[in-house]
Amino acid sequence: MKHRQAGFSYMELLIATLLIVIMLVPALDAMQSGIQGSGIHTQLAQNQYRMISKMEQTLALPFSELLTQADLVADPTVLIPAPYSDSAGTESRRLVFLARYDGDNADADDDPFTGIDAGLLWVRVTIEDSPRALETVIVE
Repeated sequence: MKHRQAGFSYMELLIATLLIVIMLVPALDAMQSGIQGSGIHTQLAQNQYRMISKMEQTLALPFSELLTQADLVADPTVLIPAPYSDSAGTESRRLVFLARYDGDNADADDDPFTGIDAGLLWVRVTIEDSPRALETVIVE
C-alpha cells in the first residue's frame, strides 16, 4: 500500500503562490496610498504651523503699523509686501493681507470692507496657491 507523502503537491503549491500574488497587488496599492497620505498630511501640518507663526508675528506688531500698511494698499485682495509676506520665490510662501473692517454693517451693504469702523482691522494669512487661510479681526 502506498502512502501519500506529507506536504504539498506541485499543483497546490502553484495555486497557493498564485493566490498570494493576486492578494499582494491590492495590499501594495493600499500601502502606497497610506504612504502618500502621510506625506500629504505632513505638508499640510507644516503649512498650518507656518501660517500660525506668521499670524502671531503679524499680530505682535503695533496696531498703528498694521493700520498704516492696510491704508497703503487700501484693498483686502492686495497682499502686504515683505517683510509682512514672504519674499517671492519662497517655498510655501506665506501671504499677509490687511484691511480696515466694517464690523457693524451700518451701511447695510453686507460688505465687511466698506463703511469701515474705526479701530477694527482684518488680518488674513494664507499659503500661496492654497485654499487654506487664517483670518481674524483685531481691535485697537
